[in-house]
Amino acid sequence: MDKHPADGLLLPHSAHWGAFRASWDGSRVTVIPHPADPAPSPILGNFADSLRHRARIACPVVRRGWLEQGPGPTDRRGEDEFVALPWNEVLDRLAAELQRVKAAHGAEAVFGGSYGWSSAGRFHHAQSQIHRFLNVALGGYVRSVNSYNAGASQVILPHVMGSLEELFRRNVTWEQVQRDTELLLCFGGMPLRNSMIASGGVTRHVEPGAIARARARGARFVLVSPLRDDLPPEAGAEWWPIAIGTDVALMLGLCHTLVTEGLHDGVFLETHTTGYPDFERYLLGQEDGQPKHAGWAAAICGIGADRITALARELAAKRSLITVAHGLQRAQHGEQPVWAAAALAAMLGQIGLLGGGYSYAMGAMGHYGRRPNAVPIPTMPQGRNGVRFFIPVARIADMLLNPGALFDYNGERLTYPDIRLVYWAGGNPFHHHQDLNRLRQAFSRIDTLVVHETSWTATARHADIVLPSTMTLERDDIGAAGTDPLIHAMRAIAPPFAEARDDFAIFTALSARMGVEEAFTAGRNAAAWLRHLYEATREALATKGHEAPSFEAFWERGEITLPSTPDDGGPLRAFRRDPTAHPLPTPSGWIEIFSERIAGFGYADCPGHPAWLPSTEQPDARHPLRIIANQPATRLHSQLDFAAYSQSSKRRGREPARMNPADAAARGIFDGDIIRLFNDRGSCLAAATLSEDVARGVVQIATGAWYDPLPDNGPPPLCVHGNPNVLTRDIGTSRLAQGSCGQTTVAQAERYEAPLPPLRAYDPPRGA
Repeated sequence: MDKHPADGLLLPHSAHWGAFRASWDGSRVTVIPHPADPAPSPILGNFADSLRHRARIACPVVRRGWLEQGPGPTDRRGEDEFVALPWNEVLDRLAAELQRVKAAHGAEAVFGGSYGWSSAGRFHHAQSQIHRFLNVALGGYVRSVNSYNAGASQVILPHVMGSLEELFRRNVTWEQVQRDTELLLCFGGMPLRNSMIASGGVTRHVEPGAIARARARGARFVLVSPLRDDLPPEAGAEWWPIAIGTDVALMLGLCHTLVTEGLHDGVFLETHTTGYPDFERYLLGQEDGQPKHAGWAAAICGIGADRITALARELAAKRSLITVAHGLQRAQHGEQPVWAAAALAAMLGQIGLLGGGYSYAMGAMGHYGRRPNAVPIPTMPQGRNGVRFFIPVARIADMLLNPGALFDYNGERLTYPDIRLVYWAGGNPFHHHQDLNRLRQAFSRIDTLVVHETSWTATARHADIVLPSTMTLERDDIGAAGTDPLIHAMRAIAPPFAEARDDFAIFTALSARMGVEEAFTAGRNAAAWLRHLYEATREALATKGHEAPSFEAFWERGEITLPSTPDDGGPLRAFRRDPTAHPLPTPSGWIEIFSERIAGFGYADCPGHPAWLPSTEQPDARHPLRIIANQPATRLHSQLDFAAYSQSSKRRGREPARMNPADAAARGIFDGDIIRLFNDRGSCLAAATLSEDVARGVVQIATGAWYDPLPDNGPPPLCVHGNPNVLTRDIGTSRLAQGSCGQTTVAQAERYEAPLPPLRAYDPPRGA
């Protein structure tokens, strides 16, 4: 295993956006995509200049106020200077602080923050490393559940059909789409910027080719989205520029047409679903006096009634597939579009058919639409967490601001713990979270914030103790994903930057200081752990009669092929064929169009069946524009925002904000102008980009520009770089799921006439 490869030597590696070979010349990385990838992700270009960028963290540092005054609440986080200290001294201080908090407040006072995506590697997986350390050293930690991407769907789907991962990672495949689907109705689209990324990596990006082949065969694509490019050009889609947040109304209008024209599949509803009569009464207006007909839907969503009626008829006449993007459920009442789409697909009776039915999140990441592997991939064991407290991941600010308060979640009444120390490794909450000014206030309430980070993100800038971590290209690992048929030897391309260490080395050193080194390492160094983790996969291959090379052979070869499961439609097709022998993991074993369990929770914001529940935040005279804060095309979340490919999309250094030319003209805004987007929560600068692909009344600005507040400009301060999460609402989707509402908000836009402030997001803070 090469610790310091020779300059110019091409070595295999893998990232969340693709496998590749790379070489290092001492200053830049050369990347060659995997030869089997028909559509490599251009995000790989961010590696070129990232390893020695000025944004990298060079040495361990401690915030001066924490060092001199000790742990405690403070509003100086994010403003104070840092003091560089030797590794041994920082680790001694950190071990003592962990022991102090554990002794005084218990492990339930420590929040183990790690919202993944730091590396495709299975051993140097920051989330696994930090959780294992906290479980071993403290006996546990307060954890988070669900994700920012799919917080509402991960809770609602088990009530309705079953687990998101178990059902929809083994359902309709891209092979079926290109062969069998006749009409693909995409709510929120399937943009390639999303499907080019997969946790653990993806070797072959098959989506553009599958879409092109489906269209060439005669399949029709209908895109329901405010953005025309939420499907790639290969689809040749018919664009329905729907009003933001009204997809459920359109779904209900389609359902109403199906039932009133007798186009619904009564046999399937009778034999595979429960609760449909309750939903039908709602559709027909027997509950509230308002039939959910096409005309009613048209007045809400802005799509003509005739088009809605015609589409319902076409859906019933063809092999139709309905997809829903993650973005629809990243909003208030986000559970409803996921549930309503399931009800629509059930009424069509095509769930479980080849290329038909319902495939939630297809195209949302590279995982979906692929065959799962038939053997397990290497997985780092995390140990046992002895702390009972947890939060939905998007409720971190609520937890820190309201210790001891009660909150609802999925039928339970839970309590927010009193957190004194937050330990974050792998992830950047100043990217993922909403209402960043509120998040800053939340972090001011704790005693200590510890961060492992490669670069000076806003999270690192707000920390008390910052430990420099290696980047994925600076360490050996194993790359694998549960739906990718190749497992990769991830060879270190370059030596670590400055004093950076990998998370395992940091936690090993801390474990030694806390007397638990043997329990944490299990007596293995990093190289021994790689061999140990690989062995489980090798044994499974051998048991199934497949080629099972030794670790040494795998490492020398650079990759091996894993067997895939058959394209058999998974649990939904088995359920379709025999619902008695293969029930779904719901209370009834069937698809629950009406859920007695959810109805019993008594949540007004999530009733017992899919329903139209408009957002409580609507455009008004002061904030007439709808903001879409979606995923970026030039980076993964906020990762490597400073690098070449991410920078190529910016204008005058600012994140681009796309808007319709008519909206721009009404405000005297021209293409390339720097604009200020603002509402009552905050404001940010962005570069106006005019496009007819954006519906009127909408501004689209991607997440991930590093938060860069203007000093002495608040409260709340202006983000001069273009982070839209200074604008978004920090509320839960509903009392059921408490998911993120970060996809949309309302704001106003104006030309920025003042001198343009400098960008400081990538410069090390004072003292670092």
